[in-house]
Amino acid sequence: MKVSVFGGSQPKPDSPAYEQACQLGELLARRGHTVLTGGYIGTMEAVSRGAHEAGGHVIGVTCAEIERWRNTGANQWVKEQCRMETLVERLQFLVQECDAGIALPGGPGTLAEISVMWNLMIVESMHRRPLVLAGDGWQFVFDQLYKTLDMYIPASQRELLWFAKDVQTAVKLIENGA
Repeated sequence: MKVSVFGGSQPKPDSPAYEQACQLGELLARRGHTVLTGGYIGTMEAVSRGAHEAGGHVIGVTCAEIERWRNTGANQWVKEQCRMETLVERLQFLVQECDAGIALPGGPGTLAEISVMWNLMIVESMHRRPLVLAGDGWQFVFDQLYKTLDMYIPASQRELLWFAKDVQTAVKLIENGA
């Protein structure tokens, strides 16, 4: 499978979040999956590194808008770069070109990636595929969203998001399809 991994740019090498993302990349690569990331730093770098060091194929989806904003290029573990002009094109590629998505902790960008993928599946613009949110943070955020905006998010939409306590469980979920 092609698995897009979403997550924040803040994790630094040797931090628990970076190590978790690195482990996810390794787990995916050892199972023969291609990893798609945003291609830059933090979670993207760690997942790319873990997959690359395990012999996996890493596609980094980069874009000119981010590089103008944050003078940076693709991380060294990206084997194939898909370069887009805009952030929206980048997001669209990451969401639509994957067979499954896994979201690690992150901020507004990660939330946007989750929301776009989720909504495209809701409106059936994109076929259903696993979208797993890993870690306690996302479970808490969405529990609050469901509680507060209950009438706007029916059960049929909620069941499109899967939650995993850790990266090992996230990988098992995408492979088992539920």
